[in-house]
Amino acid sequence: MEKAKTAKKSTPRAKSTTSKITKKQGEAKIFVIDTSVILYNHDAIMSFEDNDVAVPITVLEELDQFKKGNDIKNFEAREFTRQLDKLSRTTPLQEWVPIGNPKGGRIKVVMNKPNGLDATQVFGEDKPDHRILNSALFLARENPERRIVLVTKDINLRLKAKSLNIAAEDFETGKVKNVDELYTGKSELILKDNTVIEQLYEKGSAKPSLAGLKNPVPYHYFIIKSDTSSVLACYNPNTNLLERVDKRTIQKITPRNAEQVFALDAILNPDIKLVTLQGVAGTGKTLLALAGALEQRNNYEQLFVARPIIPLSNRDIGFLPGDVNSKISPYMEPLYDNLKFIHSQYREKDKEHKNITEALEKEQIVVAPLAYIRGRSLSNIIFIIDEAQNLTPHEVKTIITRAGENTKMIFTGDIFQIDTPYLDSQSNGLSYLIDRVKGNKIYAHIRLEKGERSELANLANSL
Repeated sequence: MEKAKTAKKSTPRAKSTTSKITKKQGEAKIFVIDTSVILYNHDAIMSFEDNDVAVPITVLEELDQFKKGNDIKNFEAREFTRQLDKLSRTTPLQEWVPIGNPKGGRIKVVMNKPNGLDATQVFGEDKPDHRILNSALFLARENPERRIVLVTKDINLRLKAKSLNIAAEDFETGKVKNVDELYTGKSELILKDNTVIEQLYEKGSAKPSLAGLKNPVPYHYFIIKSDTSSVLACYNPNTNLLERVDKRTIQKITPRNAEQVFALDAILNPDIKLVTLQGVAGTGKTLLALAGALEQRNNYEQLFVARPIIPLSNRDIGFLPGDVNSKISPYMEPLYDNLKFIHSQYREKDKEHKNITEALEKEQIVVAPLAYIRGRSLSNIIFIIDEAQNLTPHEVKTIITRAGENTKMIFTGDIFQIDTPYLDSQSNGLSYLIDRVKGNKIYAHIRLEKGERSELANLANSL
């Protein structure tokens, strides 16, 4: 795992062994972690190498509120408390306990004891965040020779900490370093002659070396151009050839640009088991995923379409009136809108119109919140996960590890449109998935950049 970022002025690290802390006490930092870090990754305490980790007692109080439920945050809370309980079996947590990290490091639960500067008085309110700040202040007074660093995914808490002269950082493990350089899945090739282009049109394939390509990424897509001609192609790792990609109309949905042609090709390719589509609103991510999945539904027992529920104003959906279906319906409406659009392309007398209607009635097509699939075995299913940028890396991993035989997964989302408070373009699950899985022989990714929803939507995205 990566370590949490530390300030440049920190004391240089000594080499660590696999059995104990090798630093002097004054050299090892103390990282104070808050609730948001644990809910993001229950195993976070293992990410700080041979430094010490302090958990404010307030964090345990907050985790107690998350221990019940089926969401991933409830799982993270339960796993962390079990982990802490295991560590405390031989030594009280009021003392420094070895974490069990091969590189060293210890953990301790600390109280929020005001002694001098009191964050609850400075900010005029006694709330969990301010009590966590008091814990950091307490540690700083008790350990003047050591660097104290608050680690939190809450930006506002980091700002408050810095205003009290407490070093504060985001939790860096699982972050994509530079999203501007995130894999796009496509490239443009400008060639001097038409040799490769002619071969792709005549034979349907060509050797990558003819286009000057060495070791291309599996299922990477190319727009190949010369002065007089152009062609779309994809590198197939199974044949080690560039293969021509043709525009296809699926479910009466016709791609409007090269990116959309690539996206449909990846969705329809049976050798590609995992597809990610990333792009701003209006680029056609969800519509293309649905159209491609509907085209293949006879190859699978079910088509699952899901998205995470992001409660309004961070309130649970339980406050909404009505039964379960009434509560979740507003969150699923964007998925139904795309499904209705495809459905509307056919007349009521058309066979395909009736087939889609029957598939919905027989639950061969299921639209549901993502939480409803947890615990299920996803075999013989084509599964679309919409708004995947609102998932943590651990949630994405949990979903993919449920894939059984003959299962295909399509993740769609916009990494710059995050609706959850402790995720950003670098730390969300979709960015992490694209960064970690690129180059795999069963994976394809396309970044959709050109908006096709409307001229008005394009204006909003550009300005």
